[in-house]
This record gives sequence, structure tokens and C-alpha cells, in this order.
Amino acid sequence: MKTPAFYILGLVALHSAFADGLDHGTSQHQASDHAPIGVMGDHTHQKGDWMFSYRYMDMSMDGLSMGTNDLSTSDVLNDFMMAPVNMGMKMHMFGMMYAPSDRVTLMAMLNYLENDMLIQTRMGDRFNTASNGIGDSQLGLLIKLKSWKNNQLHTNIGLSIPTGSINPRDQTPMGANSLLPYAMRLGSGTYDLNLGLTWNQYNEAYSLGSQLMSTLRTGENNQDYRLGHENKLNFWAAKSLNNSWSLSARLEAKNRQSIKASDLRLMMSNMTPTANANFSGGNFLTTSIGVNYISNANNWTNGHRLAFEFNQPIIQDFDGIQMKTDNSINLGWQKAF
Repeated sequence: MKTPAFYILGLVALHSAFADGLDHGTSQHQASDHAPIGVMGDHTHQKGDWMFSYRYMDMSMDGLSMGTNDLSTSDVLNDFMMAPVNMGMKMHMFGMMYAPSDRVTLMAMLNYLENDMLIQTRMGDRFNTASNGIGDSQLGLLIKLKSWKNNQLHTNIGLSIPTGSINPRDQTPMGANSLLPYAMRLGSGTYDLNLGLTWNQYNEAYSLGSQLMSTLRTGENNQDYRLGHENKLNFWAAKSLNNSWSLSARLEAKNRQSIKASDLRLMMSNMTPTANANFSGGNFLTTSIGVNYISNANNWTNGHRLAFEFNQPIIQDFDGIQMKTDNSINLGWQKAF
């Protein structure tokens, strides 16, 4: 795993490239004052402020790859009895933020997931599996470290609580109540730390931002395995069309380690690649475009924010055989009080 210092240097470099000589002030009332909706914990609030949010993420996966090389279903079925064909994942995220002071903002998030996967057997038969339910919950705080000119730097500190099931079951050729593999599970089964830094720069016609985040797993779950650590580095820019509308672009680099140890209950790591714990890590680069709207009308709609983002992978370098992400979308609503 790359160390946090690597990402801190990246953030400093981004700041040096874009911050020097820019001082246009901030309005905090334009659509471009917000990061793209796919970025979590991007901003702090003033003392006494509340914000409620709902986000929806829809991801589709289609096809198989090992490293950066595409594989056909037939290629995989030469070595496994079953192979995934495609998968869909939907996530509903309900969030709340509250600022007890100008420096500290508290966060909480509850997730609900819906997963479905189409699988083909070596005999040519196909079947579906599905799982749905509450995912892992998030608690966190944002601490403002420094504000200068039209820039702000804050730290992200969070705890993921294992409220998502690691025991989803469905009917498969293995049985009517078969345990589903890792990709279909709703949580990590461990308490995980989320640590990061976020930089924002607000200008009259545009904004810039960067965020580094690391998810650190704490020990093994009750089935004696743990998910891999994750590191993400995001950089985004938003351009105002007017006070209510803005367009955004974002680039995300992510490293995900493979699962450590394995769930011995699966007993089918040689049956399908989705049950092999070693086939779960990789390095990824994704680009995104988005649109943001914030109402400035002097009525009940004032302050409501609606946002959309479309995400397209550029690089997917997998450890072992895994499903490729086709694309994903993020939709969101936010309202501050």
C-alpha cells in the first residue's frame, strides 16, 4: 500500500500548480462552489448549520479481465465451473452534516445496497443471484486546518461501522440457500478507518479541489478475513454557467489491495473467480463529467442542490480475474439549513 505521504505530496503539488496568484474571494452561493456529487466530505459548514443529503449510485459491470487484458467467458470457463457475465450495483446513501463550531463539521451516513449478478456455467446454463440490504454505516468529522485567500484545507476523519451483512444467501446450482461470494456482500465485517485531506479553492467563475482518502481495515471479521486497504486521489474543477448552474470534471486514481485470508465457508474458490479472495485488488483511473444546479430563488426551494455525474473508467488493472466496470452514474440532492 502506498503511504499517506505519497498522497500528501500529490496534494501539495496540485496546490502549487493551481493556487498561486489566485484571489477572487468566495461566494459559497454558486453551483460551482460544490464539488462533484461523487465526492464525499468535500466541504465544511459554519457553526449551527445542518445539511441533509441523498445520493444514488448505479454501477454496471460487463465482461472479464485479468491485469489489463480482456478475457472471454469461454476463457474463464476453461479453468472454472462458473463465470460471471455481468453485474449491477445500486447504492442509496442518506447523509446528515452538522457543524457544532466553525472549525468542526460532524457527518453521518446510512447506505442501502442492491446487487445482482448474471452467471454462466460450463454447461451453458445461466442463472441470477441477488443481495440487498443495509450496508456499512459511516460516522465522521471534518476539521478545518487552514483558510487563506480563497483556499481552504481540511482533514477528513471517519469510522465505518460494520452494519452490512457478510452472509448474503441466494439460490444457486450449489443449493437453495448458498452463501454468495465477496462481490455480492453488503459490508466489510470490520470497523474501518477513513482518513484524508481535502483542499478547495473558490473563485468567481470556477472552483478547484483535490481530495486524498485512505480506508484502513482494522483486523479480521468474524469469518477470519478482511477486505483490502484502499487509497483514492481525486482532482476536480467546476465552471459556473451562472449562479445556479455549473459543469464539472473529475479525475480519480484508486488503489485497492486484495482481500487478506479468505472465508472458508465458500469452499468454491476453484468453482468461480468471484470466490477467490486473491482476485479482488487492482489499480484504477476514472474520469467523470457532471452538472450541478442550486436554487437561489427567494422561496422554499432556496438552497436546494441537485447534481448528476457520469463516470467512465480509463484504466482498469486487476489482480487476477475480475469483472470490468462499464460505467456508473451518481445522482444527488442536498439541502443546507
